[in-house]
This record gives sequence, structure tokens and C-alpha cells, in this order.
Amino acid sequence: MTVKALIKRKVPDDKAKKMIPLFRRMRTLAMEQPGYISGETLRNVNQPDEYLVISVWNSSQDWQKWLDSKERQEIQDQIDDLLGGRTEYALYHHGFAE
Repeated sequence: MTVKALIKRKVPDDKAKKMIPLFRRMRTLAMEQPGYISGETLRNVNQPDEYLVISVWNSSQDWQKWLDSKERQEIQDQIDDLLGGRTEYALYHHGFAE
């Protein structure tokens, strides 16, 4: 069953220039992972410092392998250091799936 991972981050304007390349590197690596389907990064219209990343995976196991990967963790550590906190994730599947 496909799943969607949602990642919400606050990125102050003064850190955005350093953050965008990290987002791009993370997406490029994710696209090479088994089970990756798609992803998008959205910016909140009313709160421009808020970003939402949505990635779609074939299964929660595929997402977990990516989450635990050394390559992802190296970039994630840079993101967390830059933003001064840990990134939180939420994993969802369709509520009416059988």
C-alpha cells in the first residue's frame, strides 16, 4: 500500500539560501531509492517561512529504509543543525484503503 510522508519545517529567510540546496540534494537522493514514487516541496502562502515536503512511497518499509539510510541522515543532520532542531515526520496512507 502506498504511503505519503509529510515533513513540515520552519525556514527563516536568513537560512533559506543554505536550506534550498539541501532540500534539492535530499530529493535527488530520494528519487534514486527503491520504492520512491514522487515528491514535492510546498511553501505556505500565508506563512512564507513554512515548507511542507510530501513524498510518496510504495510502502512504509521503503520509506523506513530511506529514513534510516546513511546518505539521507547526513543531509538531515545538516538541515537540523541549520534550523536548530530535529525534523519531525508523519506517515499517512489512504484512510479508506482495504
